[in-house]
Amino acid sequence: MKRRIMLLFSAAMSLLCLTGCWDRVEVNDLAIVTGTAIDKKGEEIELSIQIFIPKAASTSGDQSGSGGGENITVTTSQTGVNLADALSKLQGKLSRQVFWGQCKIFIFSKDLAKDGIQDQMDFILRHPEPRERAFVYISEGKAKDILEVVPRLERYSSEVLREVSNKLIGMQVTIQDVDEMLTDITGSVAIPYVKIKSEKPLEGKETMFPHIDGTAIFHRDKMIGTINESETRGILWLRDEIKGYTVSVELAGERGLVSLNPVSAHISLKPKIEKGTWIMIVEVITESSIVENETKIEFTDPKQLKRLERKFGKAIETRIREVLVRLQEDYHADIIGFSKVFYNKYPKEWKQVKNHWDEAFANVRVDINVEAHIRREGSINKPGAMPKEEVKNK
Repeated sequence: MKRRIMLLFSAAMSLLCLTGCWDRVEVNDLAIVTGTAIDKKGEEIELSIQIFIPKAASTSGDQSGSGGGENITVTTSQTGVNLADALSKLQGKLSRQVFWGQCKIFIFSKDLAKDGIQDQMDFILRHPEPRERAFVYISEGKAKDILEVVPRLERYSSEVLREVSNKLIGMQVTIQDVDEMLTDITGSVAIPYVKIKSEKPLEGKETMFPHIDGTAIFHRDKMIGTINESETRGILWLRDEIKGYTVSVELAGERGLVSLNPVSAHISLKPKIEKGTWIMIVEVITESSIVENETKIEFTDPKQLKRLERKFGKAIETRIREVLVRLQEDYHADIIGFSKVFYNKYPKEWKQVKNHWDEAFANVRVDINVEAHIRREGSINKPGAMPKEEVKNK
């Protein structure tokens, strides 16, 4: 009898291992979100999502290019008193369950950003599906319009922005980064600023594409202004995030420009407090190569090379100075991270100014030292396609 009871018990327990995933959802039942746009519409919030269409993607594989053929995403929108309400209404319109796990970008409109993005960030961070690695942007016009752009090279607009951000041409800011900046005591936030630009080829119709056109500056969760692309380069230098860039310089007494690309770059911030004056010493060490020479100079001459290095270093210093003026005088926004550097070395002194760091930051004296070296002159030494007698080698 006992043996029979044990066999029945063992059989019953084994049934537990045969149960499937009770909450499983098939991929065919999901509306996979690739991009999200959040706009202000009157007193309400408009939520727009870009949904991936698997069927269109499979048929577009036979196309020779991504500019033609069937769109592989569709954008749908709904308004509500907040994001949760808008999503609930949006879900009611769809036959599939909205899935945020593959959402690559979140775009806030400028109008919404000026009023504040804290409520929307709360929803995104609280929801279990959105990835903290998803990129964040601010759009000049309606954020929804960015999602509706049909790009020529990539499959959809979300992919365009993601690929551009991965190249580190501008600032690369994720959901996690925004959360950390918003909760930081300085309250200064920087997010890439996006515009829609047009391009008209020699043949065919005009095409539109999303373009990262600088950086939006925030105090706490409210946008207070923007800086342009050149000034954004200065931020990347100060944050030691500079990667792909070209600096073109003009030498006195010479016609044409010399353009240089980086081989390596290292930036260090050294804080100092001297007789009550807060000083930040910015040290830049960079090595670059010549990629184009429009002058008649042959840079095999050490004196000419040294002359170019000085001009190159001055150009980098100017870019850094320009953005510091905007941040310290116009916005009082420490998006560079000076506060953390000062705190690490002078914790007691920093605590005395932490509650009004925006004012203290504006008064920090910044000394910039640039050590620029040119290690490569390209595949040729002399100016290309120029008669020998016209070349200046001294």
